[in-house]
Amino acid sequence: MAPSSKTLFLPDPEATRQLGIKLGQCLPAGSVLLLEGDLGSGKTTLVQGIGQGLGIKEAVDSPTFTLINEYLNGRLPLYHLDLYRLNPAETADLYPEIYWEGEVESGIVAIEWAERLPYRPQTYLHIHLTYDPDSGRRITLTVVGQSVEQSILEAVIGGDRS
Repeated sequence: MAPSSKTLFLPDPEATRQLGIKLGQCLPAGSVLLLEGDLGSGKTTLVQGIGQGLGIKEAVDSPTFTLINEYLNGRLPLYHLDLYRLNPAETADLYPEIYWEGEVESGIVAIEWAERLPYRPQTYLHIHLTYDPDSGRRITLTVVGQSVEQSILEAVIGGDRS
């Protein structure tokens, strides 16, 4: 099955957060989100919205220096990884697969700077963000693999493909 994609244009950080809230409210346990984009493109803002949508009360911060933050008090756990400072070999040493292979409680896994992963899960939602000071953010969401994320993605952002 070919990946299904949808591109959205979001005018400001609040619109990015609102998309994250919708995803946090709808995504099922076991969802893996691989986020890519330049600094300032909105990756952390989107994950903060996901946390809000999951009902997480504590602040969702970028784990740039801690590498992994676990938020266990929402509708589902949120595992937030930030690979910015790592190369693929260092990333492999974190054993990120424990978050999608069922070795921890199933939740939402959000990985910033996912291009640094030496391997990926079989199914995931790829989220590529770009920022233009004149037009805001462009987010392309692509469902990779056979998963329930496809139906969730269609429910959250509409069923038409672009």
